[in-house]
Amino acid sequence: MPNLQETLDLSSYVALGDSFTEGLNDPGADGRFAGWADRLAGLLADGRPPGAFRYANLAVRGRLLDQIAAEQVPEVRRLRPDLVTFCAGGNDILRPGADPDEVAERFEAAVVQLAESAGTVLICTGFDTRDVPLLKHLRGKIATYNGHMRAVADRHGCKVADLWSLRAVQDRRAWSEDRLHLSPEGHQRVALLAARSLGLATGQDPEAPWPDSPVLTPADQRRENIQWAREYLIPWVGRRLRGESSGDHVDPKRPDLMPL
Repeated sequence: MPNLQETLDLSSYVALGDSFTEGLNDPGADGRFAGWADRLAGLLADGRPPGAFRYANLAVRGRLLDQIAAEQVPEVRRLRPDLVTFCAGGNDILRPGADPDEVAERFEAAVVQLAESAGTVLICTGFDTRDVPLLKHLRGKIATYNGHMRAVADRHGCKVADLWSLRAVQDRRAWSEDRLHLSPEGHQRVALLAARSLGLATGQDPEAPWPDSPVLTPADQRRENIQWAREYLIPWVGRRLRGESSGDHVDPKRPDLMPL
């Protein structure tokens, strides 16, 4: 596989999205969350002179697609990066009664704007939720939305990081304790997939086998599920019933292009 610099001239990168791109549950060295986008930026900056690669991350947890389109997409017109990653709509699809066809129309409208201001646009499909408690019944809606996103990418020349087909994240260890956000290793696998989707040769394989681990008994699984429901599921449902977001009063962690 050719080196990225031989195929794409990238010296600036802006990440847009929600908690997935903000990097929840992947603690960074500076006390903030890191996440796959920060890790991808590091891969893209590797081997360049200090300060030669600039990166911004505008993602904020809990943001819906229209909020991302209103708050983050216009900033791309100002920053005009070589690369933008746009992963949005997942929180919309999780809402009861959401129509993936309609969400996809709004997603495409945002992509049209991004394509006018960024050299390369990379989008991410949704994960396959077949083994995720609470979310597995949404698998069909997510698959429908993914199909629309791939069509949008074809129409507008976007790159695609296909998270649905990333088998490594079907392992429980790819997810943090809340089962809604990736673990640090899960974020690393996604960063590697995104890099390869851009044409970058990576020394690590996003699909590398996980080490062997003990198999939980059905009783242990039930205990884990009960604890998870108490600590994470009930508060998550409660916030939605109250109309609250985990992103209320949260600002983007890296609001402008800055050298790595």
